[in-house]
Amino acid sequence: LQHQTNLSMVKMKKESFPELQNDLIIRAAYGEVVERVPVWIMRQAGRYLPEYQKVRKDHDFFTICQTPELACEVTLQPIRRFNLDAAIIFSDILVIPQALGMEVIMKAGVGPVFPDPLRSISDLDKLDVNVDVSEKLSYVYKAITLTRKRLEGKVPLIGFSGAPWTLMAYMIEGGGSKTLSKAKKWLYTESNASHRLLKLLSRVISAYLIEQVAAGAQLVQVFESSAEYLGPELFEQFSLPYLEEIASTVRHGLVQRGLPDVPMIVFAKGAYHSLSKLSYTGYNVVGLDWTVDPNIARDYVHIAVQGNLDPCALYARKEDLIAMTTKMVQQFGVRNYIANLGHGIYPDMDPESVATFCDTVHSVSEEMMKKGDPFDQLYT
Repeated sequence: LQHQTNLSMVKMKKESFPELQNDLIIRAAYGEVVERVPVWIMRQAGRYLPEYQKVRKDHDFFTICQTPELACEVTLQPIRRFNLDAAIIFSDILVIPQALGMEVIMKAGVGPVFPDPLRSISDLDKLDVNVDVSEKLSYVYKAITLTRKRLEGKVPLIGFSGAPWTLMAYMIEGGGSKTLSKAKKWLYTESNASHRLLKLLSRVISAYLIEQVAAGAQLVQVFESSAEYLGPELFEQFSLPYLEEIASTVRHGLVQRGLPDVPMIVFAKGAYHSLSKLSYTGYNVVGLDWTVDPNIARDYVHIAVQGNLDPCALYARKEDLIAMTTKMVQQFGVRNYIANLGHGIYPDMDPESVATFCDTVHSVSEEMMKKGDPFDQLYT
């Protein structure tokens, strides 16, 4: 009954949004029966699409993020091309550090770079701890509202944010890193300062996600993409509590604002050691990277799961990709499951492989439903 109540709230119309026609991913997140497994792909809007490259030729990355019309167009591109069951707003996890006053630039062939990263505890004083994300990140909300309208109810729209530890790591490292040694040094030598920063990020992220729902997001995902750099103890000390805090704060904030409840997804890449604990953090779905065995995931996660084909599998021959995707869906079963890759799609991927992946998920899961899902006993 609670799931049905939540679902009806998610379907509530805000402003003049069109009625939702495909709610598969929302029902799957809430553990309800679906006709087929829903599928979407992390980074589905982006560099591997020729139509995105045309937009990118005339605009730099953050200009696209900060221009609602452009962000909307890029968000819709994969929806027009593929049979996806959700759109995800085109943005970046690093808009949070930008809102806090840090400069982030996107260097070709390098990725995001912070010209002036956090080098010492005193640098924390430079951050705008009183930032009003409703104003500072208004361009994201405008893009969400515009996209909801232009989707015309075809599929739900996902909002997202980076998680505290992942953002902290970028802010200290100044960009990508193979070790995150500078950021991890803070955890070992400046524990209090680390928690101070993580608490700030948790508060800002929570407010950001609430505003995304207010703007029209129908699901939200929290990306703890750098969880893989933390062992079990550090993860439980510096990541897990803040993931849980975000889920709780967002839930309460939505109620206080009179906003609809929405499914929440947590994706902690590399946190295979804490799958069970992640499923008790208040989220509806646990995202899995490609290193996690589906059978083990089902043993340790008691809620819905998302994932987890190796992104590199999309380089394979079509018949091999179909076989691997089929195996993945058969292993996870069709209940409490959202199909995805185990991480974001790579920029040199052939779009035809994406079409094959999506179509295979749908056809295989539909056939499984006709025969009866062998995993049904897990949920009865």
